[in-house]
Amino acid sequence: MFVDTARVRVQAGNGGNGCLSFRREKYIPRGGPDGGDGGRGGHVIFQAESSVNTLLHFRYEPLLRAPKGGHGMGKKMHGADGADLRVPVPAGTLVKDTGTDELLADLSQPGQEFIAARGGRGGLGNDHFKSSTNQAPRKTTKGLAGEERLLDLELKLLADVGLVGMPNAGKSTLISRISSSRPKIADYPFTTLAPNLGVVDLGRYRSCVVADIPGLIPGAHEGKGLGDRFLRHVDRCSMLLHLVDASSPPAKGLEDFEAIGRELELFSPELAAKPRVAVLTKLDVTEARAHEAALRAGVEARGFECLAISAATGEGVSELLGRLARRLAELSPARWAGTSSGAVAEVGAQ
Repeated sequence: MFVDTARVRVQAGNGGNGCLSFRREKYIPRGGPDGGDGGRGGHVIFQAESSVNTLLHFRYEPLLRAPKGGHGMGKKMHGADGADLRVPVPAGTLVKDTGTDELLADLSQPGQEFIAARGGRGGLGNDHFKSSTNQAPRKTTKGLAGEERLLDLELKLLADVGLVGMPNAGKSTLISRISSSRPKIADYPFTTLAPNLGVVDLGRYRSCVVADIPGLIPGAHEGKGLGDRFLRHVDRCSMLLHLVDASSPPAKGLEDFEAIGRELELFSPELAAKPRVAVLTKLDVTEARAHEAALRAGVEARGFECLAISAATGEGVSELLGRLARRLAELSPARWAGTSSGAVAEVGAQ
C-alpha cells in the first residue's frame, strides 16, 4: 500500500533529575555534596533511507516517543542519556509543522537526518550549588521536559522523468516497456491508483528513474479525479514526458494536451515551466497512424518537441530513450558528465 502523507506526534525524552547526595565515608567527616547531574532525554531523529518507500508505518505508530534520561546519583555519577529514537523515512520526505505549515526539513538524500524533537536537558545535582557560605547545599534542579510537537510528513518521489497525461494515455504500458516496473494495465480509466517508479537503462552505465503518475483530468488541481494528490511527485523531476493518446481525433488530443498543461500551471507555475516533451502513443492502432501528422503539427505549433511511439510493439521507443538521454545530459551536466555522443547513439540503437 502506497501512503505519501502522514501526521505524527513526536515526543522527546525528559531530562533526568539532579541528585541530592552527600559523601559518606569512614574517616572523612563532612565529605560535602556529591550529587550527580541527570542525563539528557533522547532526541527523535528522522533519517532518510533508500530502503523505505512509503509512509505506511506511521499509520500504525502515530506517536514517536524517545526514552527519558536517567537520574543523577551519588559520588557525582551522571545519569545515563536517553537513547535517541531514529525513525527511517523515505528519501524525498518533507517535514512540516502542522500548526504553521512551516517547512522544517527536506530529506531529499539517503542518510540525511533531522532532529524533529530535542531531548530535555538533565537537572543539576547539589554538587553544583556548594560554596564557601553554603557547604551543605540541599538544592537540586529537575530535568527539563523534552520537546513535543505535531508534524506532517509528505513524500515527494525522487525521479528524473515524470510521465503525465490523461487516463489511459499509455503511461503504465510505456513504463513497463522501458523498465522492470509492472504496474496494473487495463482498458479503463484510473487503472493506476498510485505512482509507480521504474529504473530505465540508458546505456554506458547510465540510468534514470521514471515516475508513472496516475492520470490527470481537468480540475485535478482542485481535487477532481485523483486530484492533486499525486502531482507533488513530479515536482522534483528534471523533465516531463506528456503522453497523448493518438487514437483520439486530433482536435480531442490537442484539447487534452492543453487541459493537462493548464492543470500543471494552476497547480504550480514552476512545475509547468519544466521541460516537457510530447509523446504520441498507440501507433499500433490504425486510427493513431492516421492522426499522427495532424497531432504532431498541432503540438509543435504550440512550441513543444513531439515524438511518436507504440509501447505495445516497441516502435519509436529506442528513439525516445535516446532523446531522453540527451535531454537529461543537457539539463544536468554535472550529474551526467561523461555521457558521450557514443552512449546516446548506443541508446538510440537499442
